[in-house]
Amino acid sequence: MASRCSTSPSRGNGLEKLPSSSIRVLRTVESVRRWRRPHTLDQRSVALVPTMGALHEGHLSLIRAAARENHHVVVSVYVNPAQFGVREDLASYPVTWEADVRELVKLDRELADDGENLGRISAVFAPTTGEMYPGGFPGQEVESKGSFVTITPVGEVLEGQSRPTFFRGVATVCMKLFNVVQPERVYFGQKDVQQTVVIKRMVGDFMLPIEVVRRRAVATVLYKALRAAEEAYKSGSRGRTAVLGAAEKMLEETLAEQMALAPGKRVRFEVDYISLADPDTMEELSVVDTAKGGILSGAVRMLPVEDLQEGEDLGHSGGPLVRLIDNIILQPKEVNS
Repeated sequence: MASRCSTSPSRGNGLEKLPSSSIRVLRTVESVRRWRRPHTLDQRSVALVPTMGALHEGHLSLIRAAARENHHVVVSVYVNPAQFGVREDLASYPVTWEADVRELVKLDRELADDGENLGRISAVFAPTTGEMYPGGFPGQEVESKGSFVTITPVGEVLEGQSRPTFFRGVATVCMKLFNVVQPERVYFGQKDVQQTVVIKRMVGDFMLPIEVVRRRAVATVLYKALRAAEEAYKSGSRGRTAVLGAAEKMLEETLAEQMALAPGKRVRFEVDYISLADPDTMEELSVVDTAKGGILSGAVRMLPVEDLQEGEDLGHSGGPLVRLIDNIILQPKEVNS
């Protein structure tokens, strides 16, 4: 699991810390609660940045935002099996604890040198599956029996249609993380917009005292196409065909450019979906209501490499399936604008 640490930790006074840092490593629910209790009494704000490890610049930008606005930042590192389908290879998900540790220690030093921040990284929560599912992991099948959090219908469309257990797994593990860490704020990247909508609905429906913060992290290959659709909306287009047509045209042109290249140089992909949805329900729109705006989103699957180049290593079985998602929020407008 990603929570296993092979980097030599500091264990002064019996407390595990990341090397050469003050960042605590918490591996049990009880240890998090003991750490959390005095910060509640001192009225110090705690933020949570949930991750599955394999940290990249998108994660780091969320941690920076959390440190700017909160006294303490907790980064969770846990590969949640419940959000993987039975046909998805959980074993292929990268386990990069040592690299993640280096990134977190480096970032915490950066935050310490930046006088604009309210806080820093205080702890990493790295539990095992046994800790997160004390009654036993219920399984990845749609028909699995167990304690789940299911948010419908918003979790059944778009990504939820392609991956029917994904948002059930996300909502369940987030509810667990929220109950354990009890953050005032939790930070998600904007590119995972449907996930954020699901979590916001869960927080509201279950009356959790948590602010869900969405920040744009890094752009994906879809961003250029979605920007074309956004420009169509800004130029006055409101209908689905006109708005999404601009994104589809851009994707077609990009794919045509790639297919004109030699097999060893091109990047092939196929479009899973392009969506224009209601910002509250994620239901598809035929026309954008300018008083509410909308959400442009999409997903593409990267196709296998055709001609492996010398020195390239795609890992076991050619590497895991790469699926990219991204989105843009269409901001509300005045009706006469």
